[in-house]
Amino acid sequence: MTVPDELAGQRIDNFLQARLKGVPRSRVYRILRKGEVRVNKGRVKAEYRLQAGDLVRVPPIRVSEEPPPAVAGEQLRRTLEEAILYDKGGLLVVNKPAGLAVHGGSGVRLGLIEALRQMYPESPFLELVHRLDRDTSGAILVARKRAVLLHVQSTLRAGKMAKSYLALATGKWPRAQKLVEAPLRKNTLKSGERMVVVDGEGKPSTTRFQVEERFSGATLMRAEPVTGRTHQIRVHAQFVGCPLAGDAKYTPDAVNASFREVGLKRLFLHSAAVGCTLPDGTRVHVEAPLPSELVAVLDRLR
Repeated sequence: MTVPDELAGQRIDNFLQARLKGVPRSRVYRILRKGEVRVNKGRVKAEYRLQAGDLVRVPPIRVSEEPPPAVAGEQLRRTLEEAILYDKGGLLVVNKPAGLAVHGGSGVRLGLIEALRQMYPESPFLELVHRLDRDTSGAILVARKRAVLLHVQSTLRAGKMAKSYLALATGKWPRAQKLVEAPLRKNTLKSGERMVVVDGEGKPSTTRFQVEERFSGATLMRAEPVTGRTHQIRVHAQFVGCPLAGDAKYTPDAVNASFREVGLKRLFLHSAAVGCTLPDGTRVHVEAPLPSELVAVLDRLR
């Protein structure tokens, strides 16, 4: 295998594990240690970082048989083609539809990233920069180059990546509540369902909130997560006493039922805008329009 430019800098052990599906990690390290893997005809250690154009020779190795991967149907492909908001400089921004997981696993055979890899077979590198909950719609970043992935993720960890969400909070949001700082901890119930709770021993978590529009019994909010914890906006809204409309995990069923009467059939949380800087200094700012079904709910509330 010849290493493409997009994979330059990746460790050889990670490169092999991505291509030898079902092969135990111990086996991958054994063939490296015994010198059965050659790069440019020479032995390398597991920590060797590949260069563009390197020729990697892998010995014959048995891989476990897995069921064939799920194939993205024509309707999903068309939906995602229309959802591409930005495609330059090794970065994709996709307006993810609600209900689509970002990746397969835990009962999900096909997620956004698997579908995109099928749509872009010529791209040897496609990785999620960050994640969105399955029920959340909106802008999500996908890297088409390893250098872009590492650069943008470093800005994300430093809190320099702009992310803005539109959320419909139930009830009357307190005017003075513009910043929520409440530590969050993941909690798995006996049923196996993963919940997140505010807990003094959890990870520090901060979200900025701004009122966009008030309705009878609801408030449209703009939420900007400073940290990036699982379910952060949803749990912080619940903590304030105004859980999000349509949230099956954190909002009482009776409250959600009242919003179903105005046509809300999903979680009202949308990644409305993302912004970052590419390795060459290019500044990227992309906005994702609110889905029509959420626009219709706001119209009915008005």
